[in-house]
Amino acid sequence: MNVRDSEHMIAELSQKEKFTLTDNPKEADLIIINTCSVREKPVSKLFSEIGQFKKIKKDGAKIGVAGCTASHLGEEIIKKAPVVDFVLGARNVSKITQVINKKGAVEIDTSYDDSTYVFGEYRSNPFKAMVNISIGCDKSCTFCIVPVTRGEEISIPSHLIIQEVQKAVDSGAKEVTLLGQNVNNYGRRFSTNTFGAKNFTELLREVSKVDGLERIRFSSPHPLHMDNEFLEEFASNPKICKQIHVPLQSGSTKILKSMKRGYSKEWFLDRCNKIRDLVPNVAISTDIIVGFPGESDEDFEDTMDVLEKVRFDSLFSFKYSPRPHTEAAKYPNQVDKEIASKRLTKLQTRHKEIQKEIMDNQVGTIAEVLFEELKSDGKVAGRSDEGRLVMVKGSEELLGKIKKVKITSANITKLDGEVIN
Repeated sequence: MNVRDSEHMIAELSQKEKFTLTDNPKEADLIIINTCSVREKPVSKLFSEIGQFKKIKKDGAKIGVAGCTASHLGEEIIKKAPVVDFVLGARNVSKITQVINKKGAVEIDTSYDDSTYVFGEYRSNPFKAMVNISIGCDKSCTFCIVPVTRGEEISIPSHLIIQEVQKAVDSGAKEVTLLGQNVNNYGRRFSTNTFGAKNFTELLREVSKVDGLERIRFSSPHPLHMDNEFLEEFASNPKICKQIHVPLQSGSTKILKSMKRGYSKEWFLDRCNKIRDLVPNVAISTDIIVGFPGESDEDFEDTMDVLEKVRFDSLFSFKYSPRPHTEAAKYPNQVDKEIASKRLTKLQTRHKEIQKEIMDNQVGTIAEVLFEELKSDGKVAGRSDEGRLVMVKGSEELLGKIKKVKITSANITKLDGEVIN
């Protein structure tokens, strides 16, 4: 979602203010740092980053801070780093052209609604497009700062989504990724009277009707809203890639309750089993937090049990990081950092073993790959339907095409193969 916000800012600035991109910050007239605040580390990195840009920027160049950290720190950023010219919150991206010429501007209104604002078109990848289908989040997970930084959840009218998908396809995109904090909660709230899709499953059906669109991905669905109708559409719709992100967070029902996730360990396993029954070759990824306040050894073993039973293709795992404005930051039973580190190491070590087994098992199989990047060693890289990185020998003629590839070798991060059609 942050990448898409960056693309929106680039589109607005290049089309309305005639800015062009540069890879050299010393040449830049405008430097924007787009931030995340889900964990503590990116926030602490922000100010060292500002300091580095201050040293190298040319006279008169402006520095702006955007995104989620901008939303929750606001004018504190300028107080702490006066070199910053403006602060633009994650919910205010459409105001970018207003703030760049207003020294000291702080636009962080999380109730601001740009769900019907039509951004200019810019994509960092010519063959893939990211399309927001909702903004904000209505969940109250006790570890998460996102509802504070991105405001309440509002769905984007389906006709605007279809319009954006069609525009991307017309300009060469073969694949679209639908984005939302909880994509499968789509339709919960619209800011205007709207027509068309009223839930996520219906939206998937509408998007799949776009001529020329070959692949659909989405991120991230919430386990709570994975009803059978949604999972059956995921399984049966040929345009939907058979890769799904199912954020676990913890395998312990006790901890899930403390996190206010709204589901149990049993519900999560039931949904993953249903997905595998419907799509045996599916790739399932997840998020896991270890060391959440009150997590006992038994709770952590519940997480390890889910890891063994689901066997995730990929895993985004972190030690719990207390965030401001969140309920869990005030919990008294914080887990010792050393214990959390040991748990994280155990989780990641076992997952790498599972991941190696999964990747090794791909050797000899046939994958359908959308090629999107030319490498310097005479190879072309792309993603399989299941989202795995695949490399083959080839030229730019493969770019933007979907080809069948026989997998010849594997390691934990990528597959190598030969094009067979």
